[in-house]
Amino acid sequence: MLKSGIATLPLHGGKAPQWLFQRMKALSRAIIELMVIEFGTKELLRRLSDPFWFQSLGCILGFDWHSSGVTTTVTGAIKEGIKGMEKDLGLFVAGGKAKVALQTPNEIIRFSEKEGFDPNIFIYASKLSAKVDNVAIQDGFNLYHHTIFFTTTGDWCVIQQGMNESLKKARRYHWLSFAMSSFVEEPHYAVCCDVRTKTLNFTAREAKRLRQTTVEITKHNPDNILKELIKIQHLSLPTRHEITLKDVKYENLHKILLKTYESHPSDFESLLLTKGFGAKTLRALALTSELIYGTPLSYQDPAKFSFAHGGKDKIPYPVNIKIYDRTIDVIKKAIEEAKIGRQEKKETLKRLSLITEVL
Repeated sequence: MLKSGIATLPLHGGKAPQWLFQRMKALSRAIIELMVIEFGTKELLRRLSDPFWFQSLGCILGFDWHSSGVTTTVTGAIKEGIKGMEKDLGLFVAGGKAKVALQTPNEIIRFSEKEGFDPNIFIYASKLSAKVDNVAIQDGFNLYHHTIFFTTTGDWCVIQQGMNESLKKARRYHWLSFAMSSFVEEPHYAVCCDVRTKTLNFTAREAKRLRQTTVEITKHNPDNILKELIKIQHLSLPTRHEITLKDVKYENLHKILLKTYESHPSDFESLLLTKGFGAKTLRALALTSELIYGTPLSYQDPAKFSFAHGGKDKIPYPVNIKIYDRTIDVIKKAIEEAKIGRQEKKETLKRLSLITEVL
């Protein structure tokens, strides 16, 4: 069964020690290579997009079984582990934590220049998935990590994570291209979460009309929109954030609205990708849209194998280095056998081809 969605994890400090991270790189490289040989890149992306499978991978690699660091460390280990093998695997990884995440488009472009494919589809997916989870889903978790896995055939998956400091929780968002029909309507195929927050969700199916009217609002004269906002500045609405002119700076909002008014975004995706368009602006426009058109806001929160080698924090037991290294060796041997098996199949097909020609 296909699963991709959201996982919520407790915030933990610290990082993987070098002796462990080096082994995580080696083991993740071996696992990824074997999976590509046996199942192909499409199946690998499908599994990475499954929050349960991804969590299990983190456990197998010997990191914390449930902490927020699983996301950043596991994606980092995979990225470092397959470095130099991307072309052979047909799999590329871009992005990372904090400032590294901002370099994602540049990394994608560098891969495309080297391998000769169009980077735009992946850059678009990277930017829009981040905008959706940071702006269109206002759940109190601010993104600080973003990684995209992609292939030259056009398939991709995104794994990104946001932080809620007051709850001391991190939330991981999973995206999968071939399981998704829309970037802005229920883009997460499934949801896995143990914490629900007060959320303003523009991607809910019932928010379709709200998305449409919000786009229409941006095509109106900015001065008229700000007049409507003044009407609701002292209106405290149930189960939602109160909007006042103190929350939304007149100058900033006017500047953004002037930009959208001049560019006339054609749809909600284009609106989200407008430079400078953030959560407060969207919230203000949505409330204005509700006031004018009666379109209701959606507050439906989309968020709903550690015994292999142990864990770095000694849970369920300290990492067993001897077993860990043995696992890496076994998988490497399996990779070699799989490659030999594939070569034997090729040789058999060649011989059959020659026989066919003779006949």
